[in-house]
Amino acid sequence: MAPLVNRLLISALALTALVSHAELVDRVAAVVNNDIITLSEVESRIAPDAQRLRTEPDVAKRAEARAVLVKKGIDLLIGEKLMETQVKELNIEVADSEIEMGMDDVKKQNNITSEQFEGLLGQEGYTLASYKTFMRKHLARLKLVNLKVRSKVKISDEDLKAEYARWAHDESNEFEVHARHLLVQVAQNATPEKVEQARLKAQALMVEANKPGTDFAALAKKKSEGPSAADGGDLGFFKRGVMMADFEKAAFSLPVGAISEPIRTKFGWHVLKVEEHKVLSAPPFDEVKEQLRDRMLRGQLEKYTEQYVMELRAAAVVDVKI
Repeated sequence: MAPLVNRLLISALALTALVSHAELVDRVAAVVNNDIITLSEVESRIAPDAQRLRTEPDVAKRAEARAVLVKKGIDLLIGEKLMETQVKELNIEVADSEIEMGMDDVKKQNNITSEQFEGLLGQEGYTLASYKTFMRKHLARLKLVNLKVRSKVKISDEDLKAEYARWAHDESNEFEVHARHLLVQVAQNATPEKVEQARLKAQALMVEANKPGTDFAALAKKKSEGPSAADGGDLGFFKRGVMMADFEKAAFSLPVGAISEPIRTKFGWHVLKVEEHKVLSAPPFDEVKEQLRDRMLRGQLEKYTEQYVMELRAAAVVDVKI
């Protein structure tokens, strides 16, 4: 009997440890009226950015940056909870066909197949089902914003012309970059060991790419793990504000013909080669006014949406616990 008692005791202790761990992970981060936001929800929301913090060697800076991320994550989730309450009260619904259209748009914008799309979702910690749930909530909030905020957004012709003047001045000092890249994929939630293994693989590819006579496009076609591998890693020409921050910083700081050190993004480790620079000239007002109008509309929409969420928060009972 003694061994059985011992096994039961060990099992009970293990269960207690697991429950204690679950309580720690899922402790309450904030209360919004009668809704609870758990720490695990916050961790899930900030996971992509938190993963990138692992490369910060300074412990104090990493902790400070993480604290900022957690606060932003909580504020974001509080706003979403408040908006979801409004969605329910107003009986706003999203059809399955709207979700499918939304996902099709994401695939078209990123020029990826359904299989590649699902692979990227996995790297972000989503299943197809959980992403559809996310999209349903996201689209419902967009409908709420259109209902409550859209009427406040107004762009006059004078506003457009003033924005064009600022934009044309900036464009006259800008250039586009034509680049290729090699990608070594690594999941955002990968262990530090897996991340380092992928970095070393990217480092070896960088060394190979720098060898005299190496054809970067041929190397990318053979060894890159990204969707552009078939095209020799060709990313075409792009302006500032299109690529992810660290990738863009390298692309616009390297001279033509240079190859970067491995660059970490949510997709993995990239080795970048700059092929060309092309000086930009501002197109005529009539050619870009609708593009500028859309950008200004988005900016105003974001501003008024933030104000709307602040109004909802002021009228709610919100208690942040961490």
